[in-house]
Amino acid sequence: MLKICEKGHQFFKNSDCPTCPVCEQENKPKDGFLSLLPAPARRALENNNIHTLDELSKFSEVEILKLHGMGKTSIPKLQKALSDVGLSFK
Repeated sequence: MLKICEKGHQFFKNSDCPTCPVCEQENKPKDGFLSLLPAPARRALENNNIHTLDELSKFSEVEILKLHGMGKTSIPKLQKALSDVGLSFK
């Protein structure tokens, strides 16, 4: 199904997901721990106001996994990013 985002990008999706892949690529951080994650996991954190490792460290792994869009494969990446700065999950 052809879709058009609010910025005018045209893209095809088989689902009802409104996320534009062009916009997602433009919004992907170039560095930092959020740049390590796939778009659904990154959006899961951002939609829950988790933008820094300090904010992330206030949550348990179980709480993070319950966020819509967060998958099990993102947890090791987040654990490493936290441990690199001397932090861990709650």
